[in-house]
Amino acid sequence: MLGRVVASGALSLLRSGAGSSLLSSQLIWNVQGRANHWQSSLLGLRAALPMRAEPRKKKKVDQKRDIAIRDRLRKKIKKLQKAPQELIPIEDFITPFRFLDEKRVRDTPPLSPEESERRALLMKKWSFYKQKQHEAEKGIIKSLVDAQEAALKELRLESEELYEAAIQRDDGLFPFERQELMHSPPLPKYEAPEGKCVDVTKVYTQ
Repeated sequence: MLGRVVASGALSLLRSGAGSSLLSSQLIWNVQGRANHWQSSLLGLRAALPMRAEPRKKKKVDQKRDIAIRDRLRKKIKKLQKAPQELIPIEDFITPFRFLDEKRVRDTPPLSPEESERRALLMKKWSFYKQKQHEAEKGIIKSLVDAQEAALKELRLESEELYEAAIQRDDGLFPFERQELMHSPPLPKYEAPEGKCVDVTKVYTQ
């Protein structure tokens, strides 16, 4: 195929009336291009340069060194597994150091005699109220315990088996829920203001 292309090119040059020097120079350039494999002619096929590199040598693997590295990794993993798990600190239970400064003492404003007397009288009334409440609760509990003991005595006279079953511990009594009193009662018509909340929670990764 290549010979046909070269021959057709030579004939076209002859028919066009070009000089013999142009034809000879063209043929000589093609012959030189064919003789040297480092060059490629316009009419010839383009081919990649021959690869003259040596094959890459494989690295020698030291088995003793690999075994030592694996043993060290196993020891590190075992050491990490034996170590106790690091707990995430709860910042709500940690008092900042700036609040532990003893010099930061807030001066309370002095109270007037009327305000001091009003507070003292209010404390006495509150103490008397709580004492009456405690005595009433104690009386109710004592009456319930007395009634329970009397009922158990009568039940023991009737049947010892029923008595033993009655004094067994009741596991369904718990969980026990009770609503405690608040320090200050809520205001019925109070509307809390809408404020901005900046989340400063730290994220811990284990």
